[in-house]
Amino acid sequence: MTSVIPTSHRLRSDAEIAAEITCILSDVDGVMTDGRITYLTDEQGTCRESKSFHARDGLGIKLWMRSGFHFGIITARSSEMVAHRAAELGIEHVGQGANDKWVAAATMLQTMGVEPQNVCYIGDDLPDMKVMQRVGLAAAPDDAVTDVREAAHWTLRARGGEGAVRELIERLLRGGDRWREHLTKEE
Repeated sequence: MTSVIPTSHRLRSDAEIAAEITCILSDVDGVMTDGRITYLTDEQGTCRESKSFHARDGLGIKLWMRSGFHFGIITARSSEMVAHRAAELGIEHVGQGANDKWVAAATMLQTMGVEPQNVCYIGDDLPDMKVMQRVGLAAAPDDAVTDVREAAHWTLRARGGEGAVRELIERLLRGGDRWREHLTKEE
């Protein structure tokens, strides 16, 4: 299936694109994190998972939502850390254990009242392709797999876990002339 907005999308200005995007959906591993999953075992032999999130992504997500837009997380894995990070940032829409990310996205969008053409999805690997091909704007971190970078309308400069979500949000807010309003507000 082809994108809602095909390659001609690359010829449009950031302002034109940003005017249509009211929701960002994001993968976690490889986007909000660097994709590494570290397992730690305590003295009792209990294995726990570790992930690192970038603080700038967190502030970017807060600014996006303060601007009146939706933000959601869709991930194939399930992790207490993702739930914790989402709660910390005030993200209400979280889909974990999503075997089919498009099904999870469609359900989430219906709950939000958002149409696919008004969505930006950022992903880094093959399970993200189904969503990327059905939304208005598909984005990928610089280190996403080749097929995902080729499917993306925007390939970001930042790598996953190194501020890619913040770069995306800042580009959309600047394009929509919504960035300046955050420069004078205190966090």
